[in-house]
Amino acid sequence: MAYDEVLAERVRERLEPEGVVAKKMFSGLTFLFQGNALANLYDEGLMVRVGKERTAEALEHPGARPLVMRGKEQRGWVVLAEETLDDDVLDGWLQWAMDATAELPPK
Repeated sequence: MAYDEVLAERVRERLEPEGVVAKKMFSGLTFLFQGNALANLYDEGLMVRVGKERTAEALEHPGARPLVMRGKEQRGWVVLAEETLDDDVLDGWLQWAMDATAELPPK
């Protein structure tokens, strides 16, 4: 599993106080809230849940690109360029992911 350990620690320290659990899965480190994935850190960077209805809005932000899996764009998720993730920007994205994930029923 190749992902940025420093970024993983930055995400972990922000999310664990909110009850988020980090688990190695999906070829990376997945952050789960109430059993639902809200972010995943993997070799291509950090992907975050933004909600299907807000995907287009999320893609307007600098450093955000569509999540593409097996050639198909996954609505509701974006991949973030790590170089854009200063503390304030990271905090904003993680809050967005928490908000989008909190709307889902617990698993």
